[in-house]
Amino acid sequence: MPARVHAILVVRPDGRTPAAYHLRRTLAALSEQTRRVDVLTIVLCGGDDTLAEVARSSAAESVVTAPASTGFATAASLVTPRVDGDAVWLLAQDTAPEREALTRLAGALELSPSAAMAAPKLVRWDDRSEIVSLGVTMTALGRSVGLADGELDQGQHDGRDDVLGADVRGLLVRTDAWRELGGLDEALHGADEGLDLGVRAHLAGARVALAPSALVATAGDGVAGLPTPLTGQRRRRIAYAQRVAQLHRRLVYAPAIAVALHWLAILPLALWRTVVDLVRKEPGSILPEWGAAAVAMVRPAAVARSRRRLAATRRTGWAQLAPLRVSSSEIRERFGEDPVEPIAGASRRGDLRFFAGGGAWLVLAALLLSIAAFTALLAWPVLGGGALQPLRSTVALLWADAVFGQRALGLDTIGPADPFAAVMAVLGSLSPWEPSRAIVVLWVLALPLAALGGWFAASRVTERSVLRLTVGALWTLSPALLIALTHGRPAAVLAHLLLPWLFLAGSVAHRSWAGAGTTSLLLAAVLAAAPVLAPALVVLWAASIVLAVVLRGGRGVARIVWTVIPTVALFGPLIWSAIRRGELWGLLSDPGVPWAGPQVGADAAGRALLAAGIPTADLAGWTGILPEGPVWWVPLLAAPIAVLALAAPLTQRWAAGVVLLGITALGMGTAFAAVGIAVSFDQSLPVSIWPGTGLSLAWLGAVGGAVVTLDAGLAPRVQVLRGLLATVMIAAAIVLAYPSLTAMARGVTPLANGPESTLPAYVAAEGRDDPDVGTIVLTPQNNGGVSAQVVWGGSETLGGQTTLLSTRTEPAPEDQGMAELAADLVTSSAENVVADLADRGVAFVLLAPALAPESDAARTMRLSATTSLDQRDSLDAVGETTKGSLWRVTTELGERPAVAASVHATAAALGAIQTAVLIAGLLLALPTAASRREARRTPRVVGPHWQEGR
Repeated sequence: MPARVHAILVVRPDGRTPAAYHLRRTLAALSEQTRRVDVLTIVLCGGDDTLAEVARSSAAESVVTAPASTGFATAASLVTPRVDGDAVWLLAQDTAPEREALTRLAGALELSPSAAMAAPKLVRWDDRSEIVSLGVTMTALGRSVGLADGELDQGQHDGRDDVLGADVRGLLVRTDAWRELGGLDEALHGADEGLDLGVRAHLAGARVALAPSALVATAGDGVAGLPTPLTGQRRRRIAYAQRVAQLHRRLVYAPAIAVALHWLAILPLALWRTVVDLVRKEPGSILPEWGAAAVAMVRPAAVARSRRRLAATRRTGWAQLAPLRVSSSEIRERFGEDPVEPIAGASRRGDLRFFAGGGAWLVLAALLLSIAAFTALLAWPVLGGGALQPLRSTVALLWADAVFGQRALGLDTIGPADPFAAVMAVLGSLSPWEPSRAIVVLWVLALPLAALGGWFAASRVTERSVLRLTVGALWTLSPALLIALTHGRPAAVLAHLLLPWLFLAGSVAHRSWAGAGTTSLLLAAVLAAAPVLAPALVVLWAASIVLAVVLRGGRGVARIVWTVIPTVALFGPLIWSAIRRGELWGLLSDPGVPWAGPQVGADAAGRALLAAGIPTADLAGWTGILPEGPVWWVPLLAAPIAVLALAAPLTQRWAAGVVLLGITALGMGTAFAAVGIAVSFDQSLPVSIWPGTGLSLAWLGAVGGAVVTLDAGLAPRVQVLRGLLATVMIAAAIVLAYPSLTAMARGVTPLANGPESTLPAYVAAEGRDDPDVGTIVLTPQNNGGVSAQVVWGGSETLGGQTTLLSTRTEPAPEDQGMAELAADLVTSSAENVVADLADRGVAFVLLAPALAPESDAARTMRLSATTSLDQRDSLDAVGETTKGSLWRVTTELGERPAVAASVHATAAALGAIQTAVLIAGLLLALPTAASRREARRTPRVVGPHWQEGR
């Protein structure tokens, strides 16, 4: 047994912990030891007056002061020259040993003459039945692993007496070994200090003995060892310190020939571990990872010192440590899958019952309904009409339209792509051999996809199968969806299909990073298809942050904040461009083809129809079916849903009802604000924002609220009434949907078979695979003017549209140049206009027909323009086509205006940032075994519900 023990007690104040209380308890525990310490030295880090008074009033022989930033290893080294005794006992303010602790530790050293140090059993400060640490080992790659951390103390490890290392807190080290080994390594940043000391002791031919009967209580202040991970800041500090220590030890322990290789691998490993952290849903570890990598790379001097210290005392090989390391199988056994247990107070998640509950049958029924309603589409290769246009012919061109650079429209339009172009690129990539067919497939599958999304969204509201079926059916029969389908509005269709999935993921985004990652991608897609929903969704996002702060003490706020990051990355360049142009309102315009299709007016009658969920003035098509009959009853078909939704806040699940009514109000507010507001233009016609996407959001909230009423507002045994009310809602929705479902059969829809190109076939063939073939399209206007647009490639496309042009209210220099070219072309006075076109790479001139019915002014303009174009020697008349009159430029063509190098650099930088953010969101969204286990511990339904399993 050591004759004299010198205790080193390091104290550092921490504003988050009661340091003075911990210090008093530790000093009291030292004074009560059955084997007293012979010398006590206190190292006071910082200038806390209270701690200084406590230290001075203690039995310490001396009090050493040090700066507040001094680490435990440095503080211990300050006392090393004056150590007086046969053993050094390493303590901190929050390590209170029990009465027999020092006796047992000293006894372990006496029984093991070859042991350089003895380690106690660390237990929780307020619960000695939980082990904090009892020995530390490491993997083959150097990661430290606690042998019993967090386990309940049932004596299961008391038979172990030899370990690779131990937690530095409470460690009793022989003084000769302490001096020979050089003490603790200050470059470890407070992590793995005891493990590293143990490794060096073993390589010096000594052992590390365990004394499980010696108990030391620790509060985890972080003065010595790692702090208890109670807060996000502490968790990041732990991750940083552990990674710094691991990288430092790797460089120190590696053979000299491999040190450079390990150093070069630090940054690639940081990138790989970033991907792994995202897949593991631990994004909080990314910044500590890169910080640790940077620190490890810039400390060659610290590595050299540590390697010299290790080499000076090493007497055995690394093979001697192999039995004390932990293997991969032992890691899997220790950290394997835990049994799924629900969170205290929460309902255990039941089976989804998609097949048993009728969800699959609902999707099948919706598919059959879609085939019956859109039978002709099964034979169409391309879908046209309304706001529909073909997609690019290749996947490469699809994605080229989705990045910053030259746009596919305009004389030389350079700028950011609309985020909707990325959505079209994803959709077209699903059919790479024929991208335009993906739109046809989307139209055919829209109803079953809506049924599927509605059914899954309902799983967040109710456990009852019949009510989930009701939500799926009502979402499928929504007037906003069916009218968007029959009128040819792809952006509105996509927004409606994505909204229930956004609700499904967004309602639990605060719970897990998997939910937050999924929500972030869906939110970006929804806003790309329906930017007008941005104000409403921002309100919901801000409200969710407030609720997380108020109800959850801030837990989950970081996840909620992340949900908007991909959207900001996608829209950021477009927002910046709009700010520079002074056209912020244009950001709310409908993406894709500007189309002034039918919709309700901004008068009282139009707003009344919006309140009933109908976005068109023809009462969802009923005025066409009953042109002379009464149609006043059509808006009343939405009354059952509205009445039940309004009753949701009066049920036992009033909180869910209030939230869903809030969603309804935001959707209605969006539709009311959008109707009649024009922020984009189709040639000379202003195009109002489509209110249907706002109605889709309102329909989601209203249907959800109605289901909450049926789920929690009726007595448990009133099954008949519940089924009857659900049947009434579905029947009313079917009646409301009848005109839209029969529109194609009655021939009253603008949907058409193709065309495969908006340009003549001759031009389409030339530009199919060459995006630099230019065509200037001249369209006489019914007001007497002429519209001019340059189309690059074989066709205008959905992904090639840009709000940079469609929302422009002030002419840019290129617009003025376009106007001059158009004016010169339609008049015979200008002589060099065709040469100017050729120099810019424009190969064709198309005189398109005016919007029907053609006015006299438009006819006069068309005839005048035809005469002027026919008279030009450098234009060769190709002939009349279904798209208009076509001429080919016969002079030698120049190249399309070149793009500056700065544009390519900007595109590369923005593309890298956006890709990185989207990949991060995708990696977070990918499910893992751990994320699935975590999800099963929480109820599927959000908010309390009075009865489950139905």
